[in-house]
Amino acid sequence: MDFKRLTAFFAIALVIMIGWEKMFPTPKPVPAPQQTAQKQAATASAEAALAPATPITVTTDTVQAVIDEKSGDLRRLTLLKYKANGNENKPFSLFDDSKEYTYVAQSELLDAQGNNILKGVNFTAAQKQYSLNGDKVEVRLSAPETNGLKIDKVYTFTKGSYLVNVRFDIANTSGKPANLSADYRIVRDHSQPEGQGYFTRSYLGPIVYTPEDKFQKVSFSDLDDDAKSGKNEAEYARKTQTGWLGMIEHHFMSTWILQPKDGQSVCTAGDCRIDIKRRNDNLYSASVSVPLAAIQNGAKSEASINLYAGPQTTSVIANIADNLQLAKDYGKVHWFASPLFWLLNQLHNIIGNWGWAIVVLTIIVKAVLYPLTNASYRSMAKMRAAAPKLQAIKEKYGDDRMAQQQAMMQLYKDEKINPLGGCLPMLLQIPVFIGLYWALFASVELRQAPWLGWITDLSRADPYYILPFIMAATMFAQTYLNPPSTDPMQAKMMKIMPLVFSIMFFFFPAGLVLYWVVNNLLTIAQQWHINRSIEKQRAQGEVVS
Repeated sequence: MDFKRLTAFFAIALVIMIGWEKMFPTPKPVPAPQQTAQKQAATASAEAALAPATPITVTTDTVQAVIDEKSGDLRRLTLLKYKANGNENKPFSLFDDSKEYTYVAQSELLDAQGNNILKGVNFTAAQKQYSLNGDKVEVRLSAPETNGLKIDKVYTFTKGSYLVNVRFDIANTSGKPANLSADYRIVRDHSQPEGQGYFTRSYLGPIVYTPEDKFQKVSFSDLDDDAKSGKNEAEYARKTQTGWLGMIEHHFMSTWILQPKDGQSVCTAGDCRIDIKRRNDNLYSASVSVPLAAIQNGAKSEASINLYAGPQTTSVIANIADNLQLAKDYGKVHWFASPLFWLLNQLHNIIGNWGWAIVVLTIIVKAVLYPLTNASYRSMAKMRAAAPKLQAIKEKYGDDRMAQQQAMMQLYKDEKINPLGGCLPMLLQIPVFIGLYWALFASVELRQAPWLGWITDLSRADPYYILPFIMAATMFAQTYLNPPSTDPMQAKMMKIMPLVFSIMFFFFPAGLVLYWVVNNLLTIAQQWHINRSIEKQRAQGEVVS
């Protein structure tokens, strides 16, 4: 396999790696039956632009939250332990309600007709500032009695956690049973988070998991198309007893949890209804409606659900709800990426440094793939050793292409060379290559994780481009270990190609570049050893197998 084929291998792998979701988009779920006209009208009436917030601020050791006192919406959420993209002096904001960026969590109680029972009624709180004092902090918002119902909305934040409990306390003095449902929504616009680049762009949008339909991503573009075609209201609606739904972006997520791991589902009074759509105000919504048991006159009840809004840390989210780790988006190659990240995580637990864990993981992957790569490099080494004879054939037959090809095939037969022998083993590595890319790229665990010296964040590009320059040098070194091209122009192009490919690595996260640098160094050592071995065999007149 000459360098032209090797370059093609990298090109194909990069195209698949970057464009996989475009090439093989996630199939749409089968549409559920249409909503009733009554439900549609109620939903449309609730879809209005966000009013300015009356802020209540809550500060814990992990987050700073802003709740709108009037509506009870969670309007802003800053993750205090994570730095903003492109601004190390500012913490990362997940939720916001600014003019530039809208991403909020909403919750309300609906009557039997689907109307917000507190529409036009404002909550009030005892104070404007709350902070963690102990293991938990509770924010109680109270609404005046409406139609015989006294309702409080209670937020509970926990120390060291990104889980927020949202609870409605309901007292019924209306003189008749109250049949209600709780509606929980994640609402956002389509704007890209700060710091997204062409080589650091991942899926942004709604996600949903139910045991019946499994994990699905519903892109903004699909929702736009459905809104234009009139299918918007029920295209992504489904009923379930358990699961979760919300929004994800690179490294972070927000999800309503219908059933905690090893806990009871919130859907005890009947099936919950999930709906994902573009709203009339052009915001995108991932919502779930939870039916509540009838509240008899004089009785009290509560409706409680957990919201996870934070990083996609595998060890954390896997213990919150069944299959919540699927929200960590590895794309179509999760079958390869998930076990590779598991191994990386185990290495980190032993070594204590993500950078060195990547180095060791690369060595392990290289060792496992050694039989495949060894076959490829031996084929390439034999082609390299036979290069002078191939050049002589070209000079001898000149423009007689047929005679030239016949002579080359005879040479391959005499030298026991399979010209395609290096291709198949390389192609078999592509799934592992792509899986490892996504395992490193999608892992928030690498965010702000140092390696050594100047590398203080493996999820960001090398600030001094040292690793990309080393990467370029290793690729140039490989050109001298591969079979030389018999075409002078092609030979020059093959020396330029490493530079072209290396340029994109200037924008890749340092953790990814570190993997490729180590992999290339191991490859150079392996190729050099094989080339030397075959040349020695030829010099001694031995048959090279």
